[in-house]
Amino acid sequence: MALKLKLLCVHADGSYHLSQLMLRPLACLALALLLPLPPPARAASTVVTHLPGFDGPLPFHLETGYVGVEEETGTELFYYFMESEGSPRTDPLLLWLSGGPRCSVFSGIVYEIGPIMFAMERYTYNGEVPRLEYNPYSWTKLASILFVDTPVGSGFSYAHDPKGYDVGDISSSMQVVKFLRKWLDDHPKYLFNSFYVGGDSYAGKVVPLITQYLSEGIEDMRHPIINLKGYLVGNPITGDKIDLNSRIPYSHSFGVISDQMYELISEEVNPLCPFEWPWPTPGRDASHRKSLAEEHYWLGGPPDEPPFSCFSGTVTEWIRCPEGLPYTYDLPSSINCHFNLTSRGYRALVYSGDQDPIVPFSGTQAWIRSLNFSIVDDWRAWHLDGQSAGAVAIVLPKIGLKNPSLWQNGGWMVNPFDVPLHTPRL
Repeated sequence: MALKLKLLCVHADGSYHLSQLMLRPLACLALALLLPLPPPARAASTVVTHLPGFDGPLPFHLETGYVGVEEETGTELFYYFMESEGSPRTDPLLLWLSGGPRCSVFSGIVYEIGPIMFAMERYTYNGEVPRLEYNPYSWTKLASILFVDTPVGSGFSYAHDPKGYDVGDISSSMQVVKFLRKWLDDHPKYLFNSFYVGGDSYAGKVVPLITQYLSEGIEDMRHPIINLKGYLVGNPITGDKIDLNSRIPYSHSFGVISDQMYELISEEVNPLCPFEWPWPTPGRDASHRKSLAEEHYWLGGPPDEPPFSCFSGTVTEWIRCPEGLPYTYDLPSSINCHFNLTSRGYRALVYSGDQDPIVPFSGTQAWIRSLNFSIVDDWRAWHLDGQSAGAVAIVLPKIGLKNPSLWQNGGWMVNPFDVPLHTPRL
C-alpha cells in the first residue's frame, strides 16, 4: 500500500509550494540511502529572509548550509546559524545539538531555544502551512547559535555513501569538531567570540566529549584556535548506568508507583522503558506523534527543491527522529569528560527539570557528587520575578565552575517549551 505525503518546498526568498508524493511505507529510508547522488561539493551558505507561515521578513539573521566532514563517504552536516539579536560582535557563540541520537536539531529551534516557534494553537492539517511566530524568550537575544543536524542521517544531514551512516558517539563527535573548524574557517569574524557547546537529552552525553576534543586541539595549537569557554547540558544523559538506575526511585518518590510496586520492580524488572511513549513497532514511528504534526507538515520532505537550500535529491523525506540507521554507543559514560574539563578551568552549566522521568535530576545529582568537588554555595532555592523557580548550587573544582540547577515544573524539554524564562536568567 502506498503512503500519500504532502511535502513543503521552501525557497530562500520565502516562497513555497506543496507537492504530493506517493511512497511505499519503507521507501523513505531506502531512497535516502540508495538514491544515486552526485559527488558532494562544499555548498555556499544561503541567507534566509522569509519562512512560510511567518508573517513578514524574519527579525533575525538566518543562514543555512552544509559542511563536508568526511570526503571518503561524502558526509555533509546541515546547519542553521542564527546570529545574536543583541551584539553579534561581542556576544558568545553557542553550538547547539539535539538528542536522540539522530533527532533533528530543528526541534531545538522551534520547541526550545530558537527565535521562532509554532503558534500556540491546536493544529490539524488542512493543506495550509502551520503558522510560525517569534519567540520572545529566544537565546539568540544573548548569543549567536549554530544549530547542527548531527549525527549524519538526522534532519537534512546526509552521506553519499551508505557506509557513511554507520557512526557512533566517538566518530560523530569527531565529525562535529571537523564541522566547527571548517565553519569557523569560513566565518573567521566569530573566532574571537566566547565559544560554548550545548545540548540536551542524549546530546548531553556527547557535548562534554566534543568539548574535550576542542580543548585538546587548543592545547595542541590546532588552527583555528577556538575561544572555548565551557559547555552546558540540559537533562543530560550521562551513562554509567546512573541515568537508568535513577528512574524507578524517581517514580516512587513522586508517587507514580506504590511501595509494593516499587519493591517488585526493584527486584524483578529492568528499566527498559525510558520514554513516555512506546518504542516504535513495525509500521509505527514515534517521531510521527500527533503532537509533532507541525514539524512534519512544515518541513515534510520536498522531492524537488528541499527547504533551506539543501542539496537537491539528498533527503527525500524529513523525519524528526529516523529509526533504523546504524549507531554505535561507544561512550559508556561522559563523567570523566566532565571531570577533565572542569578541572582544566572550563565553565559548565548542568540543569534539569524536576518533572523529568527520563533523565531524573536525582541521577544527575548523583554523578555530580561522584566528581568529589567542593561545594561553594550549597543547594538553595532561587526565584524568578518573585516566584519560586527551582533550586541551584555552585560546585567548585580546582578552577572551573559548575552550576547544577533544578527547575521547578520543568519536564524533559525543560527549555522554553516548559519554562521559557528560566535559562536566560542563569
